[in-house]
Amino acid sequence: MNERQEFGLYLARLRRAAGMSQRDLAERLCQLSHTDSVTRNEISRWETGKRFPEVWLPVIAVALDVPLPDLKRAAAAARWPAPCPSSVPGSLGAQPDGSHAGRPSTARVFDDVSGYRGSTPQQVTGSLTPGTDPDPQRLWETPPGPTEHDNGDDPMKRRSLLHGALAAGMTGPAIAALTAARNDLDLALCDKASAGLAFWESTAERHGHGYNGNPPAHVLSDLVADLTELRPLLATSQTIAARTQLCRIISRMAGMAAIVLHDLGEHRESTRWFHSAERAAEESADDDVRSWVLAREAMVPLNFGAPAFAAALAERSRALSHGRPSAAGALACAVAARAYAASGNRDQALTAVGEAEQIVMRLSPDQRAHTWFGYPEQKHHVHLSQALTLLGETRRAYEQQERALALSKSPSVMTRALVAIDRASCLATDGEWDEAARVAAEAFGQLPPSYRKGLTHARAQTVYQSVRMVPAGEQLREVLQTAV
Repeated sequence: MNERQEFGLYLARLRRAAGMSQRDLAERLCQLSHTDSVTRNEISRWETGKRFPEVWLPVIAVALDVPLPDLKRAAAAARWPAPCPSSVPGSLGAQPDGSHAGRPSTARVFDDVSGYRGSTPQQVTGSLTPGTDPDPQRLWETPPGPTEHDNGDDPMKRRSLLHGALAAGMTGPAIAALTAARNDLDLALCDKASAGLAFWESTAERHGHGYNGNPPAHVLSDLVADLTELRPLLATSQTIAARTQLCRIISRMAGMAAIVLHDLGEHRESTRWFHSAERAAEESADDDVRSWVLAREAMVPLNFGAPAFAAALAERSRALSHGRPSAAGALACAVAARAYAASGNRDQALTAVGEAEQIVMRLSPDQRAHTWFGYPEQKHHVHLSQALTLLGETRRAYEQQERALALSKSPSVMTRALVAIDRASCLATDGEWDEAARVAAEAFGQLPPSYRKGLTHARAQTVYQSVRMVPAGEQLREVLQTAV
């Protein structure tokens, strides 16, 4: 087996350790290089030693997530010139281990670089010593020994080698030197962290679809686990664009964790997570994300007894919309309407209701998406139902509730329950206390146990305070006690 075949076997081991097929690796290299010049057959030729991926080494290192110096050491062993006979004066003589002076044995190179024996490729470090190679092209290509990546290279040496290579014109060594310099630069500019950000964007989008019938605690655990896995990327070197994208993703995912904590009744912990989401949103410099976080955060003090503070947060969110129609801006208006209604500011509440209705008419289909990031028609009717219920505008509130329920399909368990409890509140306002108690008891009693706390319990408890003196109030009290 020759050296190139051994390098091919090493490359195949790295690929398999990364869990990739030859087709997967080819597609990944094309994606990173923005070309379509690598095929599965080309990968096969590399791994069988029929061709050598000289210019592709930096991109392969990124694709397989292995240190480039390790890959270059293995490559240097594969392309090293054949040893001169030891009888020639000044030649590179044979050594006891079968290597030649200035050249490590091929077997030792591949033992050091690829012999990870159960460890991941990232855990393996080379222990090679530099040799002497008179060819400037190969010296530039980093033969075994220290490299710039481990601070062992001499910048002046590199500069003189480049001068020497280019002095002879655009020959093979000169082109190789330029290619290596450009590849090293591209590798430095290639943000390995950003390569996985598309996955995390899709993960945040998936979480944004809400509970989908899953218990809130289960959804929360998945969010926090994903954030924990995402956290190390904050410590990596990134381009400004990648860092901005990463902070936007983290802000959204932390905000969703806060939403679930709010729904579970953990308002203090929810506020802490919203603050983390707000910090990430600030760093992303994305006003839409900042507006979304603030609008969502405003619902915590709104539902837990601080409507004036909720109104202030909602107004901050509205200001970040800069007059543009946005899902976050519409949500902020609706939350402000509820906050003003809860504070007794009737005129401001009705004004905010009108503004919310105007914004909704201008939203695009994407902004109306039925997710935690969008502002769908169903969510709009739910918010206005609550605002109008608090204002005592029961006729208008009933209309909003009917529209919300018509749009709230299974598995919108919590939403349907909250709308029904709003209806019970309106019935109590209209003096139909027994019916109010029955509706609230039925809505709360049909909730799965994991949903019978936090926001739903607080809303049902408010209805109970209005109907506790009527006979049907006892039924509601008993149902509420099942959640204690």
